[in-house]
Amino acid sequence: MFRPSRRSAYRKQRRLSWPLITLLTLPLVLIVLEFLVRTFVGVTGQSNELAAYQGKPTKATAYGLRFLDASQQPYDGLPIAGQLAAKPSLATGYKLVGKQQSQFWRINEQGFRSDRPVPVAKPKGETRIFLLGGSTAFGHMSSTNQTTFAHKLEASLNQQVAQQKRNPEKFRPDVLPYYKEEVDKALTLPPRIRDGQYRVINAAVPGYASGNEVAQLAMQVLTYQPDIIVVVDGYRDLLLPSTEEGVTIPGAEALLEDAPRHFYTHLTQQLSNLFTQSYLVKGIQYWLIKPQPSVDELSLVAANSNASLVEQLPSEPTEVERRAERYRSHLQQMARLATAAKIPLIVAVQPEVTSRTGKNRSSEEAKIQQALGATYSQRVKAGYTEIEQAALQVQKEFPKTVTTLNLYNLYNNFPSQAFVDTVHLTDEANTVLAKRLYGTIAKLLNVPVQPNPSPY
Repeated sequence: MFRPSRRSAYRKQRRLSWPLITLLTLPLVLIVLEFLVRTFVGVTGQSNELAAYQGKPTKATAYGLRFLDASQQPYDGLPIAGQLAAKPSLATGYKLVGKQQSQFWRINEQGFRSDRPVPVAKPKGETRIFLLGGSTAFGHMSSTNQTTFAHKLEASLNQQVAQQKRNPEKFRPDVLPYYKEEVDKALTLPPRIRDGQYRVINAAVPGYASGNEVAQLAMQVLTYQPDIIVVVDGYRDLLLPSTEEGVTIPGAEALLEDAPRHFYTHLTQQLSNLFTQSYLVKGIQYWLIKPQPSVDELSLVAANSNASLVEQLPSEPTEVERRAERYRSHLQQMARLATAAKIPLIVAVQPEVTSRTGKNRSSEEAKIQQALGATYSQRVKAGYTEIEQAALQVQKEFPKTVTTLNLYNLYNNFPSQAFVDTVHLTDEANTVLAKRLYGTIAKLLNVPVQPNPSPY
């Protein structure tokens, strides 16, 4: 019989060892590549930029919520979705951490979106307008604090006060003239608003629903002596199941109640972070793949479910009614608090992208609507009808306190892009919203004119 030569046996052994060699060298290759990428970004000065990258555009990451525990550390087992830090709150579920900032936003010591602190004691001559709501009211995806509608509203009010002082003849006088021709002429002038310094305080928190806002109003906002309260909301209440009163830190309660699941989630997250946080993987995403978040990811802030937007909207009319009834109940509670404190309350049902139709709709908004689908459009419109009626019922019950605005169709004639997703606005659209709110608020601040007694 023939015996195989030593050379052929060696070749066979060498062929069989290649998979093993590859398996052993792959980690070394990855380590070398990781080292090269880190060296490259260090030399080019992009280390901080790549370290902060979380697989999404910079602005989307900056506006994502990052939930911290009582020790100010990220929740063990929860994904780190962004840079906007929030912490647990017994009253409101969670609240923003004070004194933090990014290139797009700044949060003051009190946890409000502002460049300046807000003292509890109101300065003499200051009129305070507090803004409550969720991510739209907060100014989610705005370029800076200055491009939010809250800041633009404040600027408009203070500009009118300055104009009244510079050109008093261009505004209605405090006392009307006696003769009819002069009275008619005076009444054509725009009314004056109260003199003083106006401060619009953006106390909105991304992800909040009306239940969170009631608690925030009662436990925090009223202590700052607001003169007017503005609530811009409605959309999140449509997404939130009727069995829940408000939004809490997503997934935190489930992890605390299920220790094995918590441990498993912790392990899988650590392994995932080891991979996704490497500069090699980040570099491939950042420079080559450039993944973009979906409409659902951009629209949902502090989502307590992995379901899509259309799945979170109720399909059954009875569930729509229950969610609208919960919304009405929470607005009613806010109205009672405002009435007791003698503070006007403006309830604005927020705008939404399905309102954009016809030639004014941008190509970006058309893509958003196409991604959402016809079922989403039907459900959200049905929901808006119900929550609008709920808000009107509260206004009817508290006519001296509550003013209701339905902003769903606010951008019907707006010639540019208004929405970046379902409910978050472009900087230009924030200007339109500021003007709309200004018109309503100014009526509450108008200085009444006095008739002139007869000169005889």
